[in-house]
Amino acid sequence: MFLDSNNIKEFEILEKASFPLFYLGNKSLLQNRKISIVGSRRPNAYTKALTHELASKLSLRGITIVSGAAMGVDAIAHKATSNFNTIAVMANGLDIHYPAVNKKLIQNIENKGLCLSSYAYKEKARAYTFVQRNELVVALGEILIITQADLNSGSLRSFAYAKQQNKTVYVLPHRLGESLGTQALIKNQEAKVIYDLESFVNSFKALEECKDDILLFCKYGRDINLALERFGNKIYEYELEGKIYNKNGIVYANL
Repeated sequence: MFLDSNNIKEFEILEKASFPLFYLGNKSLLQNRKISIVGSRRPNAYTKALTHELASKLSLRGITIVSGAAMGVDAIAHKATSNFNTIAVMANGLDIHYPAVNKKLIQNIENKGLCLSSYAYKEKARAYTFVQRNELVVALGEILIITQADLNSGSLRSFAYAKQQNKTVYVLPHRLGESLGTQALIKNQEAKVIYDLESFVNSFKALEECKDDILLFCKYGRDINLALERFGNKIYEYELEGKIYNKNGIVYANL
């Protein structure tokens, strides 16, 4: 359910959205392909540059960037988007601009992009509201990109939500001793690494242009039993040919 300050309308944003969602801005952005980008509130110069480049190039391809309007990576990802092609999920009522340092950014997103919150006006951010904010940020994107994260950080909790939702997680390669949270994900083979930014960004364009019914069906991840029911043994053929891959019973297009 979607609400704004003047009226109440039902809007199907997520299959599991049983709670009300308040909004300010252009909710048609929800119809776009969406990618979630999160990370450290204190990113290094390398992370700042690549987060900006990723968000900019993806948004120019019509992909809406989703993040949490926090300082650091979140703010960089929002600002880098083309004409504020971005969704900010807030941890407080939409009448409150928090954090205050991002007030102007949040106002620009309200006017040109979309701000979402599951909290009513005048409700302040608390520890649990940030948790729900992070879960919604992950839920909105077809994949999650974590550009920098320390161990035991909020960004790694976002990774846990992505894992629960069977979503692929991508990270940047960092030097030894930096971004220990994402380094751990790489070590444990729980995230894919973006080694070539241009190839990564261009892969989404290639997916949009694809005319293959099976690849299009699997582009966001599908339960393998559902895929087999629809396409039969062609699923196994595609897997053997490397066109799709199976991760924990979910099949994904390998483009």
